[in-house]
Amino acid sequence: WNIQNSGDSLFYLLRGFTHESNRKLYLPHIQVIIMGRDFAEEGVQKEMDFFVRDHESRLNTQIIIAEDKAIDVLNVEPEFDKIPAMNIARLLKEQEANSQTNINQFNDFLSDLMSKTKSPTAPLVEIKSKGNKKTLQVKGTAVFKEDKFVGELNKYETRGLLWIVEEVKSGIIDVECPEGDSKVSLEILGSKTKLDAEIIDEQVVMKVDVQEKAAIGSQYCTESLGTKEKMQILEHNNALAIQEEVLAAVEKAQGLNAGIFGFGEMIHKHYPKEWRNMEHRWDEIFPNLIVEVSVEAKIERSGRTNYAPVPRNEE
Repeated sequence: WNIQNSGDSLFYLLRGFTHESNRKLYLPHIQVIIMGRDFAEEGVQKEMDFFVRDHESRLNTQIIIAEDKAIDVLNVEPEFDKIPAMNIARLLKEQEANSQTNINQFNDFLSDLMSKTKSPTAPLVEIKSKGNKKTLQVKGTAVFKEDKFVGELNKYETRGLLWIVEEVKSGIIDVECPEGDSKVSLEILGSKTKLDAEIIDEQVVMKVDVQEKAAIGSQYCTESLGTKEKMQILEHNNALAIQEEVLAAVEKAQGLNAGIFGFGEMIHKHYPKEWRNMEHRWDEIFPNLIVEVSVEAKIERSGRTNYAPVPRNEE
């Protein structure tokens, strides 16, 4: 049952639901906080205070941005769950399988909102229509500057962000076959990221070092991939694909001038004296940061076979 209310303050309108419902809202049961795009573009800070201050609300609640109105998202009838909020919460949890959505709990969002240099992010969802049927789809990541929604990352740019902040859990990367005639799907098995900062001739240089492990999930070429040389080519192609995702995320964030990676905190940690002169100029410095990305990708498994299921040529 979805009900609506309006008022001059969030606390007032939530308590006002008792005029329509004979059961008082129980805030610890909140699964997700949804904010519409228009509302997010105006600034969300003014409504954060209630959720922080009220003793019933949980700070580990999921937070998402709706491409249109929040109520439209709640009105989408789920396929498997009776309660829309439960469906949304489970949909977000399943995003770990692709690592193309930056899942932020309320406390993470709030921490970034209060940071002087790091910008908040949240999953961005949209409604897809097919005939009379409507479904929810995770579109990418909403990017904030201070408390205002200023832009978005697509799924590949989002995974670039996740590589940097070491939050890639799993996912599929399609790369060229060694012969270049088709594709190989690689499953991400795990990753580690090391960040470092340098100041060279007053120019800030961020170094991103990604180490990734993968497995061959499927191949669309007919050649055998079970040789050292071909594995090395696949690893090289995999590393290039990861590097492209990271650089795409950096380019988008710098274009929005939104420090979503936490680079400012890294510089503060390594260069506290220099940071004193940079802090008030961070909005000028961040768009011009040099970001160097190195990737080491290893393929650890090829599944049950090294051969495609086609007749092999006799040599």
